[in-house]
Amino acid sequence: MTLDPGTEALARLAEERVDHRFKGLPPDAEGRTVGELAAQRRNLFSDGFATPVLALSAERLEHNLALMETYTERHGLAFAPHGKTSMAPQLFRRQIEHGAWGITLAVPHQVRVARAFGTRRVFLANELVDAPALRWIAAELERDEDFRFLCYVDSVRGVELMDAALRGAGRPVDVVVELAAGEGARTGVRTEAECAAVADAVAGTETLRLVGVAGYEGEVPEADPERVHAYLRRLVALAVDFDKAGRFADLTEIVVSAGGSAWFDAVADVFAGIPELSLPVLKLLRSGAYVSHDDGRYREITPFNRVPEEGALEPAFRLWAQIVSRPSPGQAFANAGKRDAAYDLHLPFAQVIRRDGTERPATGVEVTGLSDQHTWLRTAPEADLEVGDWVGLGLSHPCTSFDKWQLIPVVEADGTVVDYIRTFF
Repeated sequence: MTLDPGTEALARLAEERVDHRFKGLPPDAEGRTVGELAAQRRNLFSDGFATPVLALSAERLEHNLALMETYTERHGLAFAPHGKTSMAPQLFRRQIEHGAWGITLAVPHQVRVARAFGTRRVFLANELVDAPALRWIAAELERDEDFRFLCYVDSVRGVELMDAALRGAGRPVDVVVELAAGEGARTGVRTEAECAAVADAVAGTETLRLVGVAGYEGEVPEADPERVHAYLRRLVALAVDFDKAGRFADLTEIVVSAGGSAWFDAVADVFAGIPELSLPVLKLLRSGAYVSHDDGRYREITPFNRVPEEGALEPAFRLWAQIVSRPSPGQAFANAGKRDAAYDLHLPFAQVIRRDGTERPATGVEVTGLSDQHTWLRTAPEADLEVGDWVGLGLSHPCTSFDKWQLIPVVEADGTVVDYIRTFF
């Protein structure tokens, strides 16, 4: 049986040889393929893995994938999770297998990665004005009739640059007008009148096709439920006005898209009230951090805190480091640092200590800082911590956790490593 190119590319990841590029893996795995190492089902704690090593929980990963599949189905949402979180094609495939419509991305390099591994639907949550990248996108659309690509437009100037780069291309590039979340927000058109001007500019080209509207409610200034709902209602009203004006001609559906990882419950609420338009509406949610969740920022802001009856995401990452110095009763140092752990939103959280095969809570142990290759720990009198102990650290912000590791062990609850996730940042 012949595999499709994307499946073949994923299969080839298992053929990659383990070597010095990959942190934390057993030194005696040098020269084995990733597939061979996975087949050995080594134990993370007793079969040669070196600290620091980042582990992704097999059970919690599956739980999170299944939960968002159920959530989006329940609320009638299509789902294009943001792939910038993991940049892991194996996870893109699992997300699609769990019902995702496609993958959201941010920059052209990420699109090239996704396409190399067979992703057929890509939503680029940015205005794309890079001429070489646009020409590559056009060539991909011409080469593969099953490839669907959408991106933002948020300025007349951007439309002009896109049009100039794409002249002579085959299929037009599908675009959505991005409505900004308010003054001072990140990107997007600030007013509805300006949105209409951008849409008019698109209509004046043969290289672009307007297929909908989009935005990012996570940028609403001083966000709270009322302000976020108000912004999302503006987004829906923009789609309604564009439709009444006949801007969505010769389409099979109208795209209305929003959704980060903090307010997808508001997106579900407002999108449920989208009125009947002249065409079916693709209600496209783009939340991405759910895939691993975290022990910090996203644990605090996840919408499931507001709707606990819908379920709960589980933090799937744990960074294991080793105590390498205990210079005083109140201080210790572990051998992981800024090169290994996310620290842009919160410092890591000391969760558990392992010694002689026994795991217990990290009572009295607190992370106070990170150097490049050290974790600074404050230890209270009740802390039982010795040089050589392993400390399991919870992390905040998945997007800056994945990007520090090229090959991440997927670990079952008993420590058995069952797979390895390859990232491409």
